[in-house]
Amino acid sequence: MKTTTIQPVADRHLRRNTSFTQSLANSVTMAYRGLLKIKRTPEQLFDVTLQPIIFTLMFTYIFGGAISGNVTRYLPVIIPGILVQTVITTSIVTGVQLREDMDKGVFDRFKSLPIARIAPLAGALLADTVRYTIATILTFSMGYLMGYRPDGGLTDVVLAGLLVIVCSWSISWIFAFFGVIARTASSVQGISMLVLFPLTFLSNAFVPVNTLPDWLQWFAKINPVSHLITAVRHLTNSGAFGWDFTVTLIGAAVIVVVFAPLTVRAYMHRT
Repeated sequence: MKTTTIQPVADRHLRRNTSFTQSLANSVTMAYRGLLKIKRTPEQLFDVTLQPIIFTLMFTYIFGGAISGNVTRYLPVIIPGILVQTVITTSIVTGVQLREDMDKGVFDRFKSLPIARIAPLAGALLADTVRYTIATILTFSMGYLMGYRPDGGLTDVVLAGLLVIVCSWSISWIFAFFGVIARTASSVQGISMLVLFPLTFLSNAFVPVNTLPDWLQWFAKINPVSHLITAVRHLTNSGAFGWDFTVTLIGAAVIVVVFAPLTVRAYMHRT
């Protein structure tokens, strides 16, 4: 009797472990599919390759003299701001491509395959971290070519880059949710831009907060993008971990806790 009662429990536990392992393997496969799409259509990387270069050059030489006196003194201010703006904006692609795949019936084909249902969604989110990494490396490289020499050292620069990638990945859950519930890819992009533009431009990315009108200073100070930019600046320019670093990680975790279940539930309902 003891053997017959323990065995079914062990079998169920084994099936749960196998299911999780299969889901993880399927998600990695779907992520590889996303990377193959980039390989076949490299123009998908234009936003993460050209935008860091163009924005860094444009904003640095337009605002550098007026805000900091010269370009060299402005680089420690603008490079973290451009980095955060570029990588966060790139996270919109997750929702847009997800909606396009659903509209084309790609996910209907996936349903006929012996894979975990969550794998296409998880794979898309995982593949986009490569895009964030490319944008991060190019932004720092462009800054270095222009004369940016972060005092924090290489280790702190890498930590700052990882912080931006993690936060962008968490934000991509929001746009993935939009991608699942929206009707068209263009509406996903429109909604996402409407959300991100005020957050990125009405922050401390390009100008000191104390130069803004009082009512705008209030918004810029509580803006989560401002906290992320400040955390990156402290890491790269002085190697310091401050309150903004902690707040940013807490905010990223809250986004994942809230939007990951919502996105998965909506995705399972649609597919």
